[in-house]
Amino acid sequence: MPGVEWILFYLVLGALVGYMAGLLGLGGGGILVPLLSSIFLQQGISVDKVVHVALGTSLACMLIASVASIRAHASRGAVDWQIVRGMSPGIIVGSFLTTQLAANVNSAFIALFFALFMALIAVQMFINWQPNPSLTPTSFGRLIVAGVVVGSVSALAAVGGGFLTIVYLGYKNVDIKKAIGSSSAIGFPIAVTGTVGYMISGWHDSLSNPYVFGFINVPAFLAISIASAIVAPYGAACSHSLPVVYLKKIFAIISLILSVKMLVSFV
Repeated sequence: MPGVEWILFYLVLGALVGYMAGLLGLGGGGILVPLLSSIFLQQGISVDKVVHVALGTSLACMLIASVASIRAHASRGAVDWQIVRGMSPGIIVGSFLTTQLAANVNSAFIALFFALFMALIAVQMFINWQPNPSLTPTSFGRLIVAGVVVGSVSALAAVGGGFLTIVYLGYKNVDIKKAIGSSSAIGFPIAVTGTVGYMISGWHDSLSNPYVFGFINVPAFLAISIASAIVAPYGAACSHSLPVVYLKKIFAIISLILSVKMLVSFV
């Protein structure tokens, strides 16, 4: 098993990720993926597959945290279940297909995509850009297409699903609190499909770490998930009372720094 110091680090990381997931409706991939990539490299996972394991583990960690976050937001009536049902089929298709394709892509290219996407998120958060609201009503077909895009991006940037969902729902005139709550709910099908997809696509890869199954690092998944599930409801509670715009800027700065660090390490 990993040393006690790694388990403690996973627990602290999980608490941070859970809080951010509840607070902002965003997965913690912007923080998790770069840090886990560095940790897994030190634990002996090959450089060619380390980003795959970091992404797979990050998506697996979203499973429990998303359930806790959903309960917290749903109890406040902040989840639009019609939107969640409409986007979920597309999310499942997009994320699963992308995880299968990603298994054959070099870690450096995935790291480049991740870093560039995080830069886009950081800029959006800093200037608080939102698209002009659409006058076109949301249809089931449009929700499915949006779900495919969200699911595909989420498989390569674990934070991407929440970001894109909130922007899209804002474009469709959905109240920001409902957009955050619905984004948290949409995180569950993203997490399930991404986890299964990365487990399948990495199942036949021979990795040096005996605790990695498919592209999922089990000790990291368990420790981070437990901590994030405990803390996520507190983040959701704070989202209804704290100035989220300033917290998003802090989140953007941290994520961007870590993503650039990861990019420099792989490219």
